[in-house]
Amino acid sequence: MRLWGERFAKKPAEMAHEFTGSLRFDRRLAEHDIAGSIGHARMLGHCHIISAEEARQLEAGLERVRAGLATGELQLDLGSEDIHTEIERLLSEQIGALAGRLHTARSRNDQVALDVRLFVREEIDGLLERLAALQRTLVDVAEKHVETVLPGYTHLQRAQPVSLAHHMLAYFHMFQRDRRRLADCRRRVNVCPLGAAALAGTGFQIDPDFVAKQLGFDAVFANSTDAVSDRDFLLEFLSDAAIAMVHVSQLSAELVLWSSAEFGFVRLDDAWCTGSSIMPQKRNPDVAELGRAKAGRVFGDLMALLTVAKGLTLSYNRDYQEDKEPLFDASDTLRAALEVLREVVATASFDQKRMERALEQGFLTATEVADYLVRKGLTFREAHGVVGQVVKYCEKQEVGFAALSLEEWRSFSRQFDKDIADYISPRGAVEAKTSPGGTATPRVKEQLAAAREMLKV
Repeated sequence: MRLWGERFAKKPAEMAHEFTGSLRFDRRLAEHDIAGSIGHARMLGHCHIISAEEARQLEAGLERVRAGLATGELQLDLGSEDIHTEIERLLSEQIGALAGRLHTARSRNDQVALDVRLFVREEIDGLLERLAALQRTLVDVAEKHVETVLPGYTHLQRAQPVSLAHHMLAYFHMFQRDRRRLADCRRRVNVCPLGAAALAGTGFQIDPDFVAKQLGFDAVFANSTDAVSDRDFLLEFLSDAAIAMVHVSQLSAELVLWSSAEFGFVRLDDAWCTGSSIMPQKRNPDVAELGRAKAGRVFGDLMALLTVAKGLTLSYNRDYQEDKEPLFDASDTLRAALEVLREVVATASFDQKRMERALEQGFLTATEVADYLVRKGLTFREAHGVVGQVVKYCEKQEVGFAALSLEEWRSFSRQFDKDIADYISPRGAVEAKTSPGGTATPRVKEQLAAAREMLKV
């Protein structure tokens, strides 16, 4: 069955049919196509374009198609051109020629635009839930590790002591921005294009607002040509998905690094590791590694759609058929990555002793020593230079700050006194960061409380 063809003397070549057909992937839109068609049928009846009885029969037939597909009683013919053609074929089997009335005042152009918006809206809602679930897990871990101190890194070099809770909350805020981006994207997705028809609107006296309310849209299109050609909302969704996958990749990369023997900060549960075919001792963090790698898929999906859209003239072009596979892949990949990463984090165990041992090397409290001298009257640049000399001396002697005598401290500056011992412990350094958003316990507890409040919204 084709929704066109009477104007042509020949059927499409078999290879052309196979090349242009989309049912193999756009069948995922079946439920959304049916929902949109029911809304359209109701509108046609509401506007007296068809009779109320015809609208009722169309809706009943569509409901039978929906139920039949759900139970398997009805099967899609994969030889059909697309999901819209196939739903209409199944509907005609249920109610006969009346099915042909459904396409009144509608084109496949505004129909597919509607289906995709319904799909993306549903996907965003599901992703928002999964992001929040991952955030809750990060907060759960953070609440258990307010007192756990580990090295914070810059340039992958030990920098300053931080609490593990503070570190986990950094990821919480990354994913919070992802939630806000997707929620904001949803507003632009939630615009109903039905009624734009092919590109110029329709001569029938339709009521787009009625359809929009039926389908839960916040607004209707303002320009019919833009309505059928707009794929900005898909580009925005894929961009948001790509950014979220950056964060998934970063957390995954850190779990891979931390689970190595060189770090040993975390042990991933056996359920989320794999072994080696040749080395019996191996526990490979393959799940986290794939979480790190799959970001590339979503980047590719975004680039594919940008490439499709970049040179198109108004209004609808068949090129837009190529928007669905990147969309489906990106959404599926992000959803799976979020679900898996939440489980990996939830079941991981953190080795506090390994973290404490890591704090003993690298002079992580050097900034606190410099701040100590600033409080004694030196400029920070002067203090920075003094502490640099102390570090160089310690490296030469192969000792840490704690091994220095007061006499040694004072050989670098007479401002040092016996209270310097209070400034060189990792715990003291953490608790000294009392500025808003800092690592001191009261600040971290404030962040935890704020995070819990964010999750209520």
